[in-house]
Amino acid sequence: MTTTTDTQAKIVVPASLNMVTLLGSGDELLRVVERAFPTVDVHVRGNEITVTGDRVEVALVDRLIGEMLTAVRAGAGLTADALDRLAGMLRLDADVRPADVLTANILTNRGRTIRPKTLNQKNYVDAIDQHTIVFGIGPAGTGKTYLAVAKAVQALQAKRVTRIILTRPAVEAGERLGFLPGTLSEKIDPYLRPLYDALHDMIDPDLIPRLMTSGTIEVAPLAYMRGRTLSDAFIILDEAQNTSPEQMKMFLTRLGFGSTMVITGDTTQIDLPTGTASGLRVVESILEGVDDITFCRLDSKDVVRHNLVGRIVDAYARDDAEKLAASQASLSRTDRA
Repeated sequence: MTTTTDTQAKIVVPASLNMVTLLGSGDELLRVVERAFPTVDVHVRGNEITVTGDRVEVALVDRLIGEMLTAVRAGAGLTADALDRLAGMLRLDADVRPADVLTANILTNRGRTIRPKTLNQKNYVDAIDQHTIVFGIGPAGTGKTYLAVAKAVQALQAKRVTRIILTRPAVEAGERLGFLPGTLSEKIDPYLRPLYDALHDMIDPDLIPRLMTSGTIEVAPLAYMRGRTLSDAFIILDEAQNTSPEQMKMFLTRLGFGSTMVITGDTTQIDLPTGTASGLRVVESILEGVDDITFCRLDSKDVVRHNLVGRIVDAYARDDAEKLAASQASLSRTDRA
């Protein structure tokens, strides 16, 4: 129950709910709330939380604690990182229900539930449900591939598709495949390893070899897709920034009836030879606005690895912007001369 004045809100937590679960061990989660809203004072006494300060900020904290209660009741474990993202969602969009994001279960395996962790991630997985072709574009650590694989496994378990096809371009980053030791399969395996790792999080590892032997799950380089029509399948193209425009067109035209395609990539990490255009960059201008195709963009706020990763992404983005500005200024001076 919450009663609100201009500058104060009182939240009474039900006696059935453990305050440690809500506020964290040693009040860790309470400290997160205080850091996220430094202009308000949060005081806890027994099962009553009093929030005092600026009217707008108090209202946000009131909502935040309500969302925390909803998430805890739904069994979504709250962590400091998750709560920090939850507070960010409230500031980003006053109409969003962060608890809906934190409790949007995709699938559960071996007691672990996979769900989106940010608003953009929730929009991304919703887009996969609503469109035939989805592009997930964003920096490393934003869950583009992981969530796409989770949606693929969910679709397979629900029998909406009969197979999963995971593919990547085998870009030669510094070494040529022909000079690497081993069989073709052994040479290609390092490029496909992130896809295998995601599968192992979502399917019993003992079951994966059987599913691959039967063709229910296929993990293969992009070159293996040429000439095929992929029907009744959930198809994921990962690291799509390393496709050429011709490869991208080839892949997209493999689409058959009853299939879903998800294309993921990071246009800031292109490993193609100098002078080769990225198919992911080119396709945005070609397909933007085409019905049943959507582009979902994630950014540093959606990074769900160590929180330093998001700051690293932002630092590189600033550096790129500064270099671009310096280059444009240099060209401008040359033109004037």
